Parts: sequence; C-alpha cells; structure tokens
Amino acid sequence: MAKVIICADDYAQSAAIDDAILTLIERGILSATSCMTLSPRWPESAKQLSAQLRQQADFGVHLDFTHFSQAMRASHPALVLRSVCGMLNRQAVQTNIQQQLDAFEQAVQTPPDYIDGHLHVHQLPIIREALVATMQDRYGHLPTEQRPWLRISSPPLASGLKARIIHHLGARALQHLAVAAGFRVSPVLLGVYDFEGDAAAYQARWLHWARQLKQVPPSAEHALPPVLMCHPARPTQLIDPEDPIAIARMIEWQVMQSADFSAWLAMADIQPVKGLLKGMH
Repeated sequence: MAKVIICADDYAQSAAIDDAILTLIERGILSATSCMTLSPRWPESAKQLSAQLRQQADFGVHLDFTHFSQAMRASHPALVLRSVCGMLNRQAVQTNIQQQLDAFEQAVQTPPDYIDGHLHVHQLPIIREALVATMQDRYGHLPTEQRPWLRISSPPLASGLKARIIHHLGARALQHLAVAAGFRVSPVLLGVYDFEGDAAAYQARWLHWARQLKQVPPSAEHALPPVLMCHPARPTQLIDPEDPIAIARMIEWQVMQSADFSAWLAMADIQPVKGLLKGMH
C-alpha cells in the first residue's frame, strides 16, 4: 500500500467546508485537515472535533496572513513581495503565529498535530524563521516524534509552473530549518493544480497524483509519507464572492464523496494515514 496523508485545507473557513471535511474524515478518505484559527467560525468549528475524529485524522494549524488575519492582512502578492524584500515586521509576524497557535490550543486543549500555511505562506522568508523559532520555543521540550510536524510545500517539479513557484518560495529553506530544529517534515506535496475543469478532470488529476505517489521512495520508519492536499466543500447556493476556488471546492467534494472514489482508493492500493505517530494526544 502507498501511504499518503490526504489533507483538506481551510477547516473553519465556512460551514460548507467544515461539513465536507468532517464527513470525509468519518468515511476514512481524509487523514488530516488544516484549521484557520483566526476565522470567526473557529470556536464553533473546534467544538466538532470529537475524540473519535482526533483518532482518525491529524488536525493542524493553517497559518493565515492573507484571509482572516487583521493585524497583518495583505494580498498574497503583496505579502510575498514584502517577505522576499525583507520588509515584514518580524515581531508582528511572530505575534500573528503565536495568536493562531494559542487559538488552536485554547479550543482543542492540545498542541496542533502539524502546521502548514494558507497559500503556503509558512515557507516565505521571515515567516519561516519566525515559525521554526516559535515551534522550538513552544514544543522543543517534547520528544521528537510527539512534536507537531511541518508540511513542506514541495510539489514534484514536473507538476508545472505553479508547482515550481510554490517550491521556490522557500520549501528547501523551511525543510532545512525545521530538520535542524528537530521537527519532522513531509517530503512531497501532491494535489497542486489550477482549480479549473469539471469532475472528470479532477478525477483524472487523482490518477496522475496516484502515479506520482507510487514514484516517491518508501518512507523510513518514523518518517512522514507524502501529503496530498485538497479543498472540498459541500454544494451551497451562497457562494462566497471572496473565495476564488468556491466552484472547484464543490467539484472536489462531488468526486471525493462518491462510493466510486472510495473503491478506487482501495483498488489503487492507496492508504490514507495520519502523520503524527501513535502515543500523542
């Protein structure tokens, strides 16, 4: 079996997203979800994270600097430019990270199982240094296998221009920082695409990602498997005008919730697994 962490982003962004994610975790399709803890919905969304769900999936913090973040909110291009040019306020960055980790821990009563970033912002210069330093300060006392792991946004470079841009915004630098600090990191990120196309096109993408998954060398003991990210949401008539991938989310749900998809995962010898090792939480 090819093991993979199937991770849905943007938990707590909306009720439609939350409903889709929780259903897919219960069905054994998803094995991780990334939580937007600055969302006004987060306290309500956190209440739905039962002990049973925590056994079935990892719940992480989806670091946000561009959507719900008020203190540092900026457009993604502006944030990238300011970070690359060294123009971000380091103290403000660290405060924003602390706020999001605090919100998770206060609501869930445990550290997050892992950390990643909305639009992969956790890999940007200044942000990545602040993140690893904060993780070291908060979780460095824990045994290595019990510390939150880090999702590295490093898609196979053959995945296209978007994948190469994501990788070069800091995947390798974050990986080096995290490993040097004693944190486990995911090796490969699958699931990058342009959010275009219908259900048939999305199904075809899964076939492509399955082939890529089979080409990843097997993980050593205690090493993390690849991560495959997705963004499902239940269909709704109230489409958020500020969500550029709202239609794609519903198409992903259409594909992933079907019985045919569950059967295909089994036939393709793909096993969704958690990243955090047993014995934590």
